[in-house]
Amino acid sequence: MATIYYTASSIDGYIVDDRASLDWLITRNIDADGPFGYRAFSNSVGALVMGATTYEWILANDPDEWQYEQPTWVMTHRPDIVRTGDGVRAFHGDVTELHPLLVQAAAYQDIWVVGGGDVAAQFAAAGLIDEMIVSYAPCTLGTGGRLMPLHTEWVLVESGVNGEFVCARWRKA
Repeated sequence: MATIYYTASSIDGYIVDDRASLDWLITRNIDADGPFGYRAFSNSVGALVMGATTYEWILANDPDEWQYEQPTWVMTHRPDIVRTGDGVRAFHGDVTELHPLLVQAAAYQDIWVVGGGDVAAQFAAAGLIDEMIVSYAPCTLGTGGRLMPLHTEWVLVESGVNGEFVCARWRKA
């Protein structure tokens, strides 16, 4: 079991642009069943955690039905944003208090830190991210939300190409 930050990034290290948009990402070619593919990864995790901005983006862009079967937590000080009936829980507090709940809910499967970068940074600062899998899109954004807005050290353990993306699996150093 590992806690994994799985995301996509521009090659200059941004996960959203300065308008909190993913248009630069979702129009690109990537195979969900290919190397570092989304489908296999998503099926391998037992619990998810994300920030409020990520959660709200998912709801705005796919409002009909919650797309994840796994227990999911949203880190937010606004619990009223969580839609009832989706199996999503709001959490406000330190990630060291949340992580044991994620481990228990994951039932020996991996935990997916969905994002954004600030949530991932909280987990990384607490030493709780074991791996980071990043699919790098062939563009630069120049500004926006950072992939990891603090200094961390990683070791490259695997890389590949999927569609237009260069993908890499990193383990904490």
